[in-house]
Amino acid sequence: QVHLVESGGGLVQPGGSLRLSCAASGMFVSINNMGWYRQSPGKERELVAAITNAGSTNYADSAKGRFTISRDNAKKSVYLQINSLKPEDTAVYYCNADIQPTMISWSRQYWGQGTQVTVSS
Repeated sequence: QVHLVESGGGLVQPGGSLRLSCAASGMFVSINNMGWYRQSPGKERELVAAITNAGSTNYADSAKGRFTISRDNAKKSVYLQINSLKPEDTAVYYCNADIQPTMISWSRQYWGQGTQVTVSS
């Protein structure tokens, strides 16, 4: 079983910062790309940022400049630093990872349970 567990969400005032964390646990062979998505009420889930296992990053246009994705391969973790938070950043943030569970299986996508980020004064 592979699990992704997020942490770090919460209520923050506009202009504040948060650091989201996501750790992979369980039995698996390798982790390839990792990323963060978010979903606001009434909207579809959207990619925020992604990072390869070599450290190359990709950001949604809405995330450029205020969001920073990073990972620690030794800790099987990915992080999302969000600065200058805005009310429109309010959403459930989901961790995503492309993981090969066994030597004889293809990689597949895994999701965390989500962590709520609310930006409000």
